[in-house]
Amino acid sequence: MKKTLLGGVAGLIALGLLAGGPRTASATVDMQKKAKAAGMEVQGGCVYCHVEKLPKKGAVTNNDRGTWLVAEKDKRKAKEGDVNWLKEYVEPKK
Repeated sequence: MKKTLLGGVAGLIALGLLAGGPRTASATVDMQKKAKAAGMEVQGGCVYCHVEKLPKKGAVTNNDRGTWLVAEKDKRKAKEGDVNWLKEYVEPKK
């Protein structure tokens, strides 16, 4: 019961932080939903593209996937990123 309650509270906090309106290169819950609908396995929520579990506005660190997505947005001169571009992303070899 406690885990469910804590998960729900964390989800509401995340939703509240992400619903603050459109931002230049920030992810949203809607982007996660679109990625899932496109057939991508968005594991871990925010950490799919970010280093932080719950990125704070102005203190976001992108992982390789997030950095690539921001670069694609700039390269394509798009107003916002499109999660469908992630289908073209290739994981770096480790």
